[in-house]
Amino acid sequence: IKDNTTQLYPNEQVSAALLEYSTPASTLTPISWERLPRCIADLHAWGVANHEKSNYMISRLQAQLHIWMIKTLGTKRILEIGTSIGYSTLCRAHAVGPSGHVTTLKYSPEYTSLAKKEFEKNGVKNVQVIVGDAERLKTLATSLDEPFDLIFIDADKASYPTHPTHPSLILSLSGPSGATTRLLRPGGIIVADNILRSGLVADHSPTNPWAVKMKENPA
Repeated sequence: IKDNTTQLYPNEQVSAALLEYSTPASTLTPISWERLPRCIADLHAWGVANHEKSNYMISRLQAQLHIWMIKTLGTKRILEIGTSIGYSTLCRAHAVGPSGHVTTLKYSPEYTSLAKKEFEKNGVKNVQVIVGDAERLKTLATSLDEPFDLIFIDADKASYPTHPTHPSLILSLSGPSGATTRLLRPGGIIVADNILRSGLVADHSPTNPWAVKMKENPA
């Protein structure tokens, strides 16, 4: 390319059109949106239609990618930090299968109650919901039978650099190989959602339209 930087899409309309094109095209064999349990699609649709912060949910395309990644890596034990309404948790619970397990942590009783109802309604047995903040990670690390294969952070984006669930804390709770206390297994993976925050980490000036949106609705 001519310059060191490039604009992926010229406007939001083109971005939306490409997302609609990519979602059915990205079958991620043998996974496609249509083949997933109906409860996943139903919860996504309900969240988009009814939840005031539905923009915080991962998209259908992202859900397909996460499920593909989990299945490809053979991941069986997942810690999810940030539950929201439980949609992404359902995706991960499906991906690990009946022999796997997902532990999800959220500080809001309102959200965890909503998520629990969804899991119970759909007969999801391989999810543990914990109400609490990052301090719970310290007690969790000492009580695990086995460390996690993958830890997914989807918490307060603005505080990622100093947030108590920052990877540095996770690593501090995951001693060297052979340690009796580990949160993440050796070779495990940490995934953090939206770390670039629509470019705000590098450009918080008025020229970034997201800077204006964030001032109006901080998150």
